[in-house]
Amino acid sequence: MKKTILIYTFLLTILSSCKKDNNNKNPEECYSNNNAQSIVHDGVNREYVLYIPNTYDGTSSVPLMLNFHGFGGSASDYMQEADMRSLAEADTFILIYPQGSCLDDLSHWNACPLGEDNKSDADDFGFVEAIINEISSQYNVDMERIYAAGYSNGGMMAYGLANYKSDLVAAVASVSGVMLECTGSTSHPMPVVHLHGSSDGVLPYNGSSDWSSVQSTLDYWINFNNTVLTPTVSSDNNIEHYVYDQGDSLVSVEHYKYIGGNHVWFSASYHGKDASELVWDFVSRYDINGLK
Repeated sequence: MKKTILIYTFLLTILSSCKKDNNNKNPEECYSNNNAQSIVHDGVNREYVLYIPNTYDGTSSVPLMLNFHGFGGSASDYMQEADMRSLAEADTFILIYPQGSCLDDLSHWNACPLGEDNKSDADDFGFVEAIINEISSQYNVDMERIYAAGYSNGGMMAYGLANYKSDLVAAVASVSGVMLECTGSTSHPMPVVHLHGSSDGVLPYNGSSDWSSVQSTLDYWINFNNTVLTPTVSSDNNIEHYVYDQGDSLVSVEHYKYIGGNHVWFSASYHGKDASELVWDFVSRYDINGLK
């Protein structure tokens, strides 16, 4: 990887500028969550916000959706911004918003394996696996239908899971995120959907000297999944939809390009659906073996 620790920390600090300041922080914390669950992993108390839909009755296994906040965010605030609870009720899946740990008074995700190029020594891949193990021991989880999505640094985390914990996740989604250069050994065809604004000033659409472009990320997964090289393209409401399908195990790589869109979890509508709906509609088509 090109990035050094100092550059990486500096750039990700910039990402925090798009998040709301919390002037009521406890000086020993970098976030505040409402109704959070806690788990001790690697000797550290970690939190996550859990939503069990009223439609869940335990009689049959249900999917699990993990959704990761951006740099400097809190899980409970992010749940309001990237709200998937109505979808969880309608389609009966368990919803989890994990909380990143503190680094220099800002929450963060380590989207690469632990090493000199990461931001801290927090074992976030192990933390996610611990959450899955705990929830699956308490609820009837379909272990072949676990999905990961995220915004910004959380989108990096979703890609990190696709690269290094692919045995756990069936499909991933990134919203205003980017894939880092620490690509791993994905063990099965990986469905990917990427939503990004063309005017993103934090993680530029066309990349920079420090961040990969959207197209280079798409190209990585197009090549990995052996999809078609020429996408089917449609558009609505200044949003372009690119579909690279017919991949191994019938997986697709899809992209929503928000013309003029900024660094956000998108509320703009594509054929009546916001980012939460587009993400769920895509990932829920798959299990760990490919198209259901």
